[in-house]
Amino acid sequence: MTVRVRFAPSPTGHLHVGNIFVALHNWLFARKEAGEFLLRFDDTDLQRSTAEFAEAIRRDLTWVGLAWDREVSQSQRIAVYDAAAERLKTSERLYPCYETAEELALKRQAQLQSGRAPVYDRAALALSAADRAKLEAEGRLPHWRFRLDLKEVRWIDMVRGPQHIDEASQSDPVLIREDGTYLYTLPSVVDDIDLGVTHVIRGADHVTNTGAQIQIYEALGGTVPRFGHLPLLKGKGGEELSKRIGSLSIGELRAAGIEPLALASYLARLGTGDPMKPVHSWAELVPEHNLGKLGAASPHFDREELAQINARLLHETEFKEVASRIAAGGVDERLWNAVRGNLQKLADIEQWARICQGEILTRTDDVDLTRIAAAELPPEPWNDETWKNWTGAITSATGKKGKALFQPLRQALTGLDHGPEMRLLLPLIGRARASARLLRGKG
Repeated sequence: MTVRVRFAPSPTGHLHVGNIFVALHNWLFARKEAGEFLLRFDDTDLQRSTAEFAEAIRRDLTWVGLAWDREVSQSQRIAVYDAAAERLKTSERLYPCYETAEELALKRQAQLQSGRAPVYDRAALALSAADRAKLEAEGRLPHWRFRLDLKEVRWIDMVRGPQHIDEASQSDPVLIREDGTYLYTLPSVVDDIDLGVTHVIRGADHVTNTGAQIQIYEALGGTVPRFGHLPLLKGKGGEELSKRIGSLSIGELRAAGIEPLALASYLARLGTGDPMKPVHSWAELVPEHNLGKLGAASPHFDREELAQINARLLHETEFKEVASRIAAGGVDERLWNAVRGNLQKLADIEQWARICQGEILTRTDDVDLTRIAAAELPPEPWNDETWKNWTGAITSATGKKGKALFQPLRQALTGLDHGPEMRLLLPLIGRARASARLLRGKG
């Protein structure tokens, strides 16, 4: 049996890190099991779903590196759901209800006031054919509920362990709205059966749906997949994430210079207890994937922690891994090796290329020191020992050393108070630029 999982976003907004957290665990599970990863667009909400959001989802998944093996859209599969609904109606598992939203709200209020659970009372099952005809003649359209077997449903969750839902405590779920459109539940189950999904890995907000869905799988004669409910990712302060408001969107992280493998490294280990560290290939992440390491508690996504992982990834990256992305800026391996330990994002390399190869604004408050330093500049060629020998000569001439020597020189040569080792930068700046900057004076 081929392992098959699915990531099923609704194209009603941009993906955020919580969505990618789910997609990533599905993808890693499928790849570790030599299985398939399906992308399914839950786009039956035609008013809110757009082709633009669907394309943005594809773009985000591609950027992260989560290639899918097959793509389907629920909006193209309505006839399949219609056929399944007819089967459930024929077997009397799907029944029409005519209460309005206001009437249902009053029922729930009365149940709560009397100390009872707000569970649908199945009053619609008592309606005769004549009763239904009369209601429809009055202009009422039915919504359709799935009649649950009032029993306990159990399963072994791949994340949460043994789980059970007492369906006697649940309302019969509405599967079809008054306007004939489908809610999430029925199309999702029908697709899982039809597409051969073997494992459903999704957010913990779906745990309470699982009992009813298992019964729908069984009512349709399908094989019940294994379930794994991931803890819901939250923001650093414990706030909920939402693609509707664009919180921590993938596009935002991409624009901020986050590397795809840094994000994958961080999300794959978030909530597992494993030490945070970057990986340099997917081959490092796939073998160690284990849903059992995740707990039920919601991990908090810390953007600062992600930024640290991103920086570490760049610090450990060899030039050949990024050469095609930065070669146009005149960056060679020597420059990369000199400055990579100070990069927070790849775009930072542009600043160091300008410092070493271009015209920049520099400053110094110690004009006397920099003029003496310019006079002590040795002839080229320069190497990693030039800085040590040169500053030694300046110390002999001025008596200055330590911060009083090195800080004014760094400022004059780079315009900054900190950065990579000057012994590495000085040969890259070269004698002509170094002399001109040292003689520029206060500014």
